[in-house]
Amino acid sequence: MGKRALAERLHGLAGFPDPDLRLEQYLTPPDLAAHVLHLADLQGDIADKRVLDLGTGTGVLALAAACRDPARVLGLERDADALTVARENERTVVPETPVDWIRGDATRAPLAPNSVETVVMNPPFGAQSGNEGADRAFLTTAVSVAGVSYSIHNAGSREFVESFAADEGGTVTHAFAAEFDVPRLYDHHERERGTIEVEVFRIEWG
Repeated sequence: MGKRALAERLHGLAGFPDPDLRLEQYLTPPDLAAHVLHLADLQGDIADKRVLDLGTGTGVLALAAACRDPARVLGLERDADALTVARENERTVVPETPVDWIRGDATRAPLAPNSVETVVMNPPFGAQSGNEGADRAFLTTAVSVAGVSYSIHNAGSREFVESFAADEGGTVTHAFAAEFDVPRLYDHHERERGTIEVEVFRIEWG
């Protein structure tokens, strides 16, 4: 399945029923999800691999991975309502590989070290007061459970991500800029839709 076909398969999925600003809950755009998973597949990180979507939310990245012939896909999310939507979205997408949805905190993942080959994630950026460093906590989990990770961060994060990876014995092998479409979800949003600049990183851990 090509990148465009995957994106089309993900379009129209349900988002968060009651998004929580404290958790920075935003639906990963289907075009971006398809791009990330297409790259991951080209690098040999999806097909026949065990894949974990940390903080899966409503399941977009997990479902994109599940359409790429992985051995197994796990979607870990602390919000029970979001997981309910993720299961509904799975019935819409009907991926070739079923997703195992797990309720749990992505920063304290109930998984053994090296339990998956690949992590994909759109962590909170830590842009909200009191939530600083949230993406660091997700990266810390990725180090412990996988050999490679793909993560979406706020624009301007490259120095931080490369430094974090180096401190953990990892290497950023790919990095690219992208746009993240954001509908009006919270009171501080002034427009019906907006776009934020993001950066995507592939990291090999150790």
